[in-house]
Amino acid sequence: MLNKIKMASLPLVILLVFSLADCIIGYGLFIILDGSVELRRLISKSTQILLILSIYPCMRWLKHNAADLGFIPFKAFIKQMGAGIILGIFSLFPILYLSYALDITLLNTTINWTLEQALGNLLVSFLLALLISFLEEPMFRGILITAYIKRIGISAAILISSFYYAILHFIKAKSSITIENVQFSDSFKLLTEAFTNLFNPVHLGALWALLMVGGFLAVMRTHLKLSLAWCIGCHAAWVWQIKMAHRLVVVNPESELTFLVSPYDGVIGPMVALWLSLLIALYFIYKRCTQIS
Repeated sequence: MLNKIKMASLPLVILLVFSLADCIIGYGLFIILDGSVELRRLISKSTQILLILSIYPCMRWLKHNAADLGFIPFKAFIKQMGAGIILGIFSLFPILYLSYALDITLLNTTINWTLEQALGNLLVSFLLALLISFLEEPMFRGILITAYIKRIGISAAILISSFYYAILHFIKAKSSITIENVQFSDSFKLLTEAFTNLFNPVHLGALWALLMVGGFLAVMRTHLKLSLAWCIGCHAAWVWQIKMAHRLVVVNPESELTFLVSPYDGVIGPMVALWLSLLIALYFIYKRCTQIS
């Protein structure tokens, strides 16, 4: 039991160590760049880069190869990623449409795009979504899932990987510090603010939704035994739709149903959480019925 607790806590320890190191790195970069980039952004991005760079050493340390993490040959990867994109579109778009149909969100009437601008926004948003998915999926549905399944079981692997995936979205500081007033200790104050943000009750709806996002993708990897390409495609499609929704619609302040979307981004929230929970439940009900029959 103690070994399982230690294993489950290891990603948090690594995150804390990297965050503390990046307080120093971020402060140095902030001075070198003469404050042209926010200190909080430098610390956040440096931590993300270290986490990404740690994927290969972690893979070697855990004695896993690319196939263990869910990578497959290139042609099959592209084909399955495309299938994942289709799954992502069909699994999230109904909720985005329902939000609009219920007047929770309204069309952004300030938009006046030309066809070229619309296509440009679609392409840029899609490429950014793909980048995010390629950075996050190998860590959460690759290394964490693979490591935990063999050591503490499938259910714990799904829960823990989803937990870390969700909380990382809320470890953010908002304070702005000018180059004239910056002190070395400010980096650590921002880090404290970022971790304190985890306990902001305003984010509970979004946290629930992101836990379900992580759970949905983890079930794909563990129970459906799909490759990482499926997860990357599905994740990218979700992010793509959310980014476009940020541009195309706004939350209706007069709606009595705004509690169904979170102020975190105006898209995800209890409605998304309930929908994905339903999809996961239906899968397990179907699986149970087929096993009985």
